[in-house]
Amino acid sequence: MMNNKKHENKQDVNQISGFLAGFLFLGGLLLGSVAGAGVMLLMAPQSGKKTRKQLQRKGQKVRKQTAKTVKHKVDQVNVKANQVTASIQDVVDDQKERWEPVIEAGKTAVQGA
Repeated sequence: MMNNKKHENKQDVNQISGFLAGFLFLGGLLLGSVAGAGVMLLMAPQSGKKTRKQLQRKGQKVRKQTAKTVKHKVDQVNVKANQVTASIQDVVDDQKERWEPVIEAGKTAVQGA
C-alpha cells in the first residue's frame, strides 16, 4: 500500500509539473507576443506621405547623379572622337603627301599625251 501511495504522489507531481510547464509555456507565448507587438509598433514603417517624400528625394538624387555620369561619359566620348578624327586626318594627310607625286605624274602624262 505504501508503494502505491508513492506512485500516486509521483503521478500527482508529474501532473502538476505538466500543468505548470504548460502554464509557463502559455505565459511565455503571451509575453513573447506582447513584446513582438511592441517591437512591431516601434519598427513600423513611416507614414505614406513621409515615404513618398523620401522616395522623391532619393529619385531626384539618383536623377542628378545619372545626369552627371552621362555628361561625364559624353565628354569622354567627345574627347575620344576628336582624337580619332585627328588621327584619321593625320593618316589622310600622310597618304596625300605620299601619293601627290604619283597623281602629279599621272596628270602630266595625261596632259602630255
